[in-house]
Amino acid sequence: MKNTILIIAAVVILFVGFNSAFIVDEKNQAIVTQFGRPVGEPITSPGLQFKIPFIQKVQFFDRRFLEWDGDANQIPTSDKKFIFVDTFARWEITDPLQFFLRLRDERGAQSRLDDILDGETRNAVASNDLLDLVRSTNREPEVTEDFLDDIETLEEITIGRDAIEALVLERANARVQDLGIRILDFRFKRVNYVEAVQQNVFDRMISERNRIADQFRSEGQGEARVILGEMERDLARIRSEARREAQQIRGRADAEATRIYAEAYNRNRVSRELYQFLRTMEAFEKTMDENTTVILSTDSEFYRFLMGGGQQ
Repeated sequence: MKNTILIIAAVVILFVGFNSAFIVDEKNQAIVTQFGRPVGEPITSPGLQFKIPFIQKVQFFDRRFLEWDGDANQIPTSDKKFIFVDTFARWEITDPLQFFLRLRDERGAQSRLDDILDGETRNAVASNDLLDLVRSTNREPEVTEDFLDDIETLEEITIGRDAIEALVLERANARVQDLGIRILDFRFKRVNYVEAVQQNVFDRMISERNRIADQFRSEGQGEARVILGEMERDLARIRSEARREAQQIRGRADAEATRIYAEAYNRNRVSRELYQFLRTMEAFEKTMDENTTVILSTDSEFYRFLMGGGQQ
């Protein structure tokens, strides 16, 4: 009987011990509640902790950076352009006791952040132009072709995307100071036109690209005409020079042939008469054909050679 009592007592002690001790690890922080109300200071250091068993309970909260992902909302800008804006943020629990008193848990915090960040996002978008929401700086465009200087121009912005995000972060943090949390970062994840406006934007983009393409084609056609004109001019010059050179060569050849003929046939009377006869026959061959009718006088060279073979 005594041993049984000791065993039961040991079991009860162990059970009570297990229910009175708890461990806070590095990624968590905790508060102890009694009948739903917090007791003592928040526990932010990792290690073994104790509470009153069965009466007190432990609420754990994450010490790590937490994610908030906003819903894509349709918002008009100050220049009356309707866009979809999708945002995200990072936040952390800085005061678990205040967090528990005001928000209870992370679900309540996410709901509160929806109201705060979505509201500040709407105010920021509605107060600025679209250009300020998509660009951060006034920069010079990189132009690769000289004729695009008047096409690729960027309008000036007054505040910029980074400054708007910083403004939303500042205003949102001012509204969560009493909630025991702190917003670490806020960013526009995506900014896009609404579907009804997208097609008009695409049509303008296509029209602009077509205009640039037409300018490319016009420049190319003009350059092609210049090249073709230069080619025809060079071709005419080359042909003219070739004809002139051919005539010069032919003239030199004829002169050389005449000189050779003269040397060959000018040795005696017979060779001279043979040369004269051959030249006359060549002229006769070039000036007449089978359809030519010739009337010759008796004193003609042709008649003399035809009738007398060159003899008087």
